[in-house]
Amino acid sequence: MNITSLRFDGQHVVVVGGSSGIGRAVAVAAEAAGARVTALGRHTPIACDLTDDASVVQAFQRTGAIDHLVLTPGARVGSPRLEQLTDAELLTAYQVKLFGSLRAIRAALPVLSPTASITLTSGQLARKPSPGGLLKGSLNAAVDAAGRQLAKELAPRRVNVVSPGAIDTPLWGADGDAARAATLARVGGTLPVGRVGRPDELAQAYLLAMATGFMTGSVIDVDGGGLL
Repeated sequence: MNITSLRFDGQHVVVVGGSSGIGRAVAVAAEAAGARVTALGRHTPIACDLTDDASVVQAFQRTGAIDHLVLTPGARVGSPRLEQLTDAELLTAYQVKLFGSLRAIRAALPVLSPTASITLTSGQLARKPSPGGLLKGSLNAAVDAAGRQLAKELAPRRVNVVSPGAIDTPLWGADGDAARAATLARVGGTLPVGRVGRPDELAQAYLLAMATGFMTGSVIDVDGGGLL
């Protein structure tokens, strides 16, 4: 399959977290492939606060029918070791990325096409333990598990997970910041491909998950070889 030739003409793609970072890249790529795209987030025309169930329900009451649902939410949390990890950090991370994604899928069910695709977002730390990786690693592992469970529960709708490695997004800091650039160069230098990834590259994995009708329950690694 040539990803650059994928078309989604006449299909409605909803991207939760679609106003910035990875979600924004997915929205742009889907639109370029002919889809009608709706971005949901706290600061989008259809506001959606994933920590507020009423807000989530109201947002999906306004989207109309959905062919593909993409979820890319995440909270800005650090990488504390267990002794420094606070309850507030635990709750914030899980409320947004895991519980928020599940709230969104539940609210979307009445408007999801019977053959819709759902694509969640986890991360490399789910399967690459490291000191300070407890919070993000356990959270991303939970998203991976949720994706596989939902692939069975929501069939014939398809559910997959994209697991990014180091991607150049605003989570690393502001554009032009010297420390940010140095960190990205250092991290990229440890990877087999020699650099970190771009959001537009990662977006292609979401399009693949959306378009491939025989793919469900899969975790798609896009990490520049970071798991090797």
